[in-house]
Amino acid sequence: MALEPAKETDTMNTDVPSARRRRGALMVLAAAVTLALSGCKGGDLVSYDLPAKSARYTFEAETDGVKTVWQYTSAKPAKGDAPELSPCMGEVVGSNTAACSPEPLIFLRYDFDLALDNTVEAGESHEISVVGYYQESLTALPKVTSLKAETTFDGGRSWRPATTKATGKNTFTTTVKNPRRDQAAKGVGLRISATDSKGNTVRQTIPTAYTLR
Repeated sequence: MALEPAKETDTMNTDVPSARRRRGALMVLAAAVTLALSGCKGGDLVSYDLPAKSARYTFEAETDGVKTVWQYTSAKPAKGDAPELSPCMGEVVGSNTAACSPEPLIFLRYDFDLALDNTVEAGESHEISVVGYYQESLTALPKVTSLKAETTFDGGRSWRPATTKATGKNTFTTTVKNPRRDQAAKGVGLRISATDSKGNTVRQTIPTAYTLR
């Protein structure tokens, strides 16, 4: 599964496939999609098989240099957990009636508050909004309880912490103290680590979140 960053003027969203756990054979709705550690991309519905026993998993994805590592606990799905608008794949193609459920992966959405030229003022503090969210589910979703941000000005050779505060449900603001432009010639990189109330985690590294002017 891979992340497909969709860059806009002032936001960057990570569009991801809908990952579901179920019993039965592996099936993919889009023929062009492959399921692997760095494989499936772009908003496709993917179903895969996991043992019935609750267990801890690590899942990694990388697209266009943006690397994401999830650690989460997956439990046996119950009948009726799949939302009506996002049914189990077996029901869609009529080949499997086993229960399925969305995986509790924490996804991240950013508002970089960029200028029209997609840059940020050098030498000044800059606020970035980060929102944690999940796939739609009929069961109660966890709450993102903590978020840590780090920045790099040298292409990832060194990282420094950035001040972060909670500003709403699953929403955090991190303040980056931008250096002079010549001190971050290739831009500012961002690394976000988040944890939710059920112990699921995500760590996402964006080599160049924005450039300076």
